[in-house]
Amino acid sequence: MADLSAFPITKRWPASNPDIIQLYSLPTPNGVKVSIALEELALPYEPHLISFGTNDQKSPEFLSLNPNGRIPAIIDPNGPGGRPIGLFESGAILVYLAEKTGKLMPPDAAGRYETIQWVFFQMGGIGPMFGQFGHFHKFAAEKVANNSYPVERYRDESRRLLGVLEERLQDRQWIMGDAYTIADITTFPWVRGADVFYGGRELLEYDKFPAVMDWLKRCIARPASEKGLNIPARPA
Repeated sequence: MADLSAFPITKRWPASNPDIIQLYSLPTPNGVKVSIALEELALPYEPHLISFGTNDQKSPEFLSLNPNGRIPAIIDPNGPGGRPIGLFESGAILVYLAEKTGKLMPPDAAGRYETIQWVFFQMGGIGPMFGQFGHFHKFAAEKVANNSYPVERYRDESRRLLGVLEERLQDRQWIMGDAYTIADITTFPWVRGADVFYGGRELLEYDKFPAVMDWLKRCIARPASEKGLNIPARPA
């Protein structure tokens, strides 16, 4: 049995089975990337709910694994060299899981780097811009009621990024073509989330991006997505 005692987070969220991947997350656009990937890869894992309502992500135990205080994070008891490894940042975790299994990433070097660039496109563009749009459109609407600039600025940039994705998906089933990869997994939860979480479908003019909408439906319909989108389960 793996010894995870070197990770303080396991004292607050004990591992029932320390021999499998421990996932610390919440079903947000960032959080579900990893649960979806784990489901796609059929890797055994144990999810632990990190509640924003009680600021779990700011607790000393969580910060010991991710000093940035953001979900998701994982511990893999079977990391490089057979030793446990802790990781944070969803993009880094997806790359790690793909390379660990040899799946969800093209086997050739050129394809690998092309996939990673689209992962970075989401991490540096779609995630932050959609997130800021959602913040000002939904959560801070009253604070900016007399100032339309924040919503307009992030709305317009989000639309621009959707246009980049729309162009990429012309005559493509997935971002990398015929193969479903971590580029899709990292991106589609944010496109879905801008609608489901932020109610931004109309403002972002989703109907103007038919290739993106068709791709989004394909992503959501995958069995691993249907399951992973709800892991870890929120309290009833």
